[in-house]
Amino acid sequence: MAEVKVKKETNLSEPAEIENRIKELCQQFPQGITDQVIQNDLPHLEPQQRAMALNKLLSLGQLDLLRNSSGLLYRLKDTQSASKMKGSDNQEKLVYQIIEDAGNKGIWSREIRFKSNLPLTEINKILKNLESKKLIKAVKSVAASKKKVYMLYNVQPDRSVTGGAWYSDQDFESEFVEVLNQQCFKFLQSKAEAARDGKQSPMVQRNSSFATSHEVWKYICELGISKVDLSMDDIETILNTLIYDGKVEMTVIAAKEGTVGSVDGQVKLYRGVNAILQPTGLVKTPCGLCPVFHDCHEGGEISPSSCVYMSEWLGF
Repeated sequence: MAEVKVKKETNLSEPAEIENRIKELCQQFPQGITDQVIQNDLPHLEPQQRAMALNKLLSLGQLDLLRNSSGLLYRLKDTQSASKMKGSDNQEKLVYQIIEDAGNKGIWSREIRFKSNLPLTEINKILKNLESKKLIKAVKSVAASKKKVYMLYNVQPDRSVTGGAWYSDQDFESEFVEVLNQQCFKFLQSKAEAARDGKQSPMVQRNSSFATSHEVWKYICELGISKVDLSMDDIETILNTLIYDGKVEMTVIAAKEGTVGSVDGQVKLYRGVNAILQPTGLVKTPCGLCPVFHDCHEGGEISPSSCVYMSEWLGF
């Protein structure tokens, strides 16, 4: 990253000149600079002069001091963050900066402890203080029910943290997903039926039965069956499950620039299909898809008489 040689400067002797040059280096490397970068740029600068300049910039709140795998980093302080953290001590500023760097995916308290080298008790105290000031917030992650990640208060969590539209309070909304599956398939079926009723050539009928993900998304939005705003990606996720079920097929065609739903000059088209062969009766039973079928026997840990899936299938 910043461990590269930069252009050599002329000898600087005045403290103000040294401080300005360090700030210029920080502007060149927004992710931060190491002490080695400053040494490469100002090779004739005494270590004591360099330390005095850095300490002054840190005390004035113009630089942030961070830590990564290669050591300490100096980064130009964001003026907005500086005003928010006014009156906070250096430890609190460090924790806030680490959380800010984590972005919308957040960061776990253990990772904060690793990056800050602060005791966990001190980190917990700082986190509570920042939460009370509404500078950060704790968000439960769907990846682990007991795991909380921290992010800035006004940041919208990434869908990998919240689970997106398919989760509500960390619970997977299976019924909601099933309804969307049915409605998306229903729309594609109606599109295919309308194409068949057109009495045109087989190729024209086939092409007319396709719909873009934007058309499906618009149909679902107009139905008003979702309490949350669904994106095109959400609808494409549902359509992908229908493809895996063998109910829908997808093709990709070239699209004109500006076409709604196109990505990199291409647009995905979907159409409902009928299975060529109906699955056999055995496949429809729980045993037909059971991953532990060969370990199942009467009297064993896995047995037909205690199988909950078999009971549900038989309607007991």
